[in-house]
Amino acid sequence: MRKSKLGIAVTVAAAALTFGVQAKETAVAIFAGGCFWSIESDFDHAPGVLDTTSGYIGGHVANPTYEQVSTETTGHREAVRVTYDPAVTSYEKLLAAYWHMTDPTDGQGQFCDYGDSYRPGLFPLDKAQYDAAEASKGQVAKELGKPIATTIAMASQFYPAEDYHQNFWKTNSAHYKAYRAGCGKNAKVEALWGKTAFEGLNGHE
Repeated sequence: MRKSKLGIAVTVAAAALTFGVQAKETAVAIFAGGCFWSIESDFDHAPGVLDTTSGYIGGHVANPTYEQVSTETTGHREAVRVTYDPAVTSYEKLLAAYWHMTDPTDGQGQFCDYGDSYRPGLFPLDKAQYDAAEASKGQVAKELGKPIATTIAMASQFYPAEDYHQNFWKTNSAHYKAYRAGCGKNAKVEALWGKTAFEGLNGHE
């Protein structure tokens, strides 16, 4: 039976999809550092980051809503799940960027946002990440010469936040910029870190 050129092309394309193309290797990390809008925005400016998702972690209520978390009774923190390309960046580099976009000396919240849901924390997904987080926390304590309040705990269930929170810095740009300016994040990070503020990012918004 003769095959048409179209049939041959389809067969070749299918074979390429099956055997010739492999999915890019990715890795995941989870960070809490105050309002997830600004943490998501900052990590979206980090080299090697492929995707960010705002959400909730660390609480005792399944499938929490923003309204529930905002009552500060569920135990959750606002957090961001970062998917990255380990061929371009590493967990250690993302940790360094995280420290320099937050105030790790404030364990009660971040900038203008206070309450359990805004407390800074690292949520490692395995022992390697846990050890790296602990090591970097020690380095930051020496660098700042102050006690570090950021907590480290193995990751529990991460719940993505509602759609309207995702990529908020892009989808609600005016609202986001007004929030960030009013909260004073940029000025406070720069006052704490000086020339290394927002280090490791290609800009910040």
